[in-house]
Amino acid sequence: MDTQHSNRLNILSFGAGAIGTYIGGSLLLKGHRVVFLERPETAAELRSRGLRLELEDGEHKIPAPQAAASLEEALQQGPFDAALFALKSFDTQNALQDMQPFAKEMPPVLCLQNGVENEAAIARVLGPEKVIPGTVTSAVRRQAAGDVVLERLRGVGIASGHELAPHLVDAFNEAGLNARLYARAADMKWSKMLTNLLANATAAILDMTPGEIFALPQLARLEVLQLREALQVMQAQRIQTVDLPGTPVRALAFAVRSLTPAIARPLLKNAIAGGRGGKMPSFHIDLHSGRGKTEVDYLNGAVVRFGEQHGVPTPVNRTLCEILIAMAAGEIPLSEYTRKPEKLLARLNEYTK
Repeated sequence: MDTQHSNRLNILSFGAGAIGTYIGGSLLLKGHRVVFLERPETAAELRSRGLRLELEDGEHKIPAPQAAASLEEALQQGPFDAALFALKSFDTQNALQDMQPFAKEMPPVLCLQNGVENEAAIARVLGPEKVIPGTVTSAVRRQAAGDVVLERLRGVGIASGHELAPHLVDAFNEAGLNARLYARAADMKWSKMLTNLLANATAAILDMTPGEIFALPQLARLEVLQLREALQVMQAQRIQTVDLPGTPVRALAFAVRSLTPAIARPLLKNAIAGGRGGKMPSFHIDLHSGRGKTEVDYLNGAVVRFGEQHGVPTPVNRTLCEILIAMAAGEIPLSEYTRKPEKLLARLNEYTK
């Protein structure tokens, strides 16, 4: 980007889901150019119906946004300064297969996905110089493609190290996205993953709300043990917890490490209530949508994989991951654990005493 001649960004957004529409639409409202890459029928719908964003300052409608039905078509509308990449982690490999033939033409990718392994996967295809780690802490609800509601403004984290990163932060802040630079990508990404783990797998497995989970002391203890394992894996890698925009992760980590589960329980419950808005956790949404997959292997599973690499036992994360993967695949009926916390606790009994 030639910042001497223009401070307007040309952005390619992979998808018009919750985050793509929220960030891409917010940038459009400030005069930046955004092209959305979507399936052919969705791209046509976006061009016809337009975007709708319900933000803190009210409703905004953006008629006839630019939308492409293939990556080849999208890149013909470039060149782009950056790409927004906020797909579900289980869609990463398919997206990278589509990118591979166009690796040279691809702009740097701002990876806003959950999990801690997507950036490395993107770097293997595009090269590390085209990867900018990021994270989103704002709670955004998708009503339809290109139609979102901002439930709670928190912000966006962007790792420094790439020459484009400070320009993205400036543009995002101009658009009201509350962006912040982070010196260490791993600190930022793992800190976000801690918040993603909380009452996520258990809510999906048990078909219970986070509030119901934290109302039961034994389940609250399970949440503490899950996060303690993740923090031990972080410590083994010398990864620090950092506060994210609008999200006091260091206080969460202190509560998990230092307080008894009984004392930590109300603090964790408040963290959940503030972080997700009115939404059920993502694993629950994906599991009960019938799509046959969730991101559990990219969150709890990542804790397990890095734990194995560094000699840190992670039995709680492993068990939650194994159960939820089996449920998503139809190997365990959804009704097996529905509102049966005693059954899940019995499975985990040797680790949760």
